[in-house]
Amino acid sequence: MNDKALRLGTRRSRLAMAQSGQVAEAVSRVTGRPVELVEITTYGDVSREQLAQIGGTGVFVTALRDALLKGEVDFAVHSLKDLPTTQPDELVVAAVPAREDPRDVIVARDALKFTDLPSGARIGTGSPRRMAQLNAYARSHGLDIATVPIRGNVDTRIGYVRSGELDAVVLAAAGLNRIGRGDEVTDFLSVDTILPAPGQGALAIECAAGNADLVAALAELDDPFTRVAVTAERSLLAALEAGCSAPVGALADLLADGQIVKEMRLRGVVGTTDGTRMVQLSTTGPAPETHDGAMALGRELAAEMLAQGAAGLMGERAH
Repeated sequence: MNDKALRLGTRRSRLAMAQSGQVAEAVSRVTGRPVELVEITTYGDVSREQLAQIGGTGVFVTALRDALLKGEVDFAVHSLKDLPTTQPDELVVAAVPAREDPRDVIVARDALKFTDLPSGARIGTGSPRRMAQLNAYARSHGLDIATVPIRGNVDTRIGYVRSGELDAVVLAAAGLNRIGRGDEVTDFLSVDTILPAPGQGALAIECAAGNADLVAALAELDDPFTRVAVTAERSLLAALEAGCSAPVGALADLLADGQIVKEMRLRGVVGTTDGTRMVQLSTTGPAPETHDGAMALGRELAAEMLAQGAAGLMGERAH
């Protein structure tokens, strides 16, 4: 029995360390081997530029993947929404564990709900996707808000609210839950109001494609329902040719009849960051049973969105 420690490559942020720690325990359980965390600094962690400016795509992932390819770590844990949609041949996503809450949330001053924010409220987010949908929602409901671009970790972002600089910030429910700060949420944003980023709330466990034993062991942590849902969401994103800095939201829901999953509904949205123009569509079909089926569903919805003018709303293509 191989009892040598497996090396898990992780970003250094508190959230990444929490996610990786949870995965490490699960991997240790299924492999019977200890797992040690190897902290890796990525370009996205050290750059002070707005994510939308540095292209978004891959900035948190590249250094982890380099370490995998060089054999410095055995596997890596990513937030799936940070993962570029093109997969390198030498690496495989061996597992997508069951998804956390995919919703966006707000942390607002005075425990305010989104719809109770005062006129002119300043809401911080670094995401063009969130800006586009918040502004569109505000416009259609006669609310007056200002979206303010911010960066930084959870503490920094919530700090803007605590200091009174901002009235609210938008964050992912999953991240706050994973670091044990879900109780700071003042409002959950319904997915009918704000569609999350493709893959939001899900993790990807990646390793070298050639390491068959590890691929097989990690696969025990895979949740097939989560995987088929995020595959459709990411297929939509890829077909819109959008990097993760583009204002694309997507969510696949599996619709069950009792205990049996029968159908999947995929929703997608793209819009200008000021919220003036949006293309939002959904499609429902039999729940895909294969990777290719999930990919096809995403491509079909993307084609309909492009036919309705989605391409013109995404600004510069991500290169």
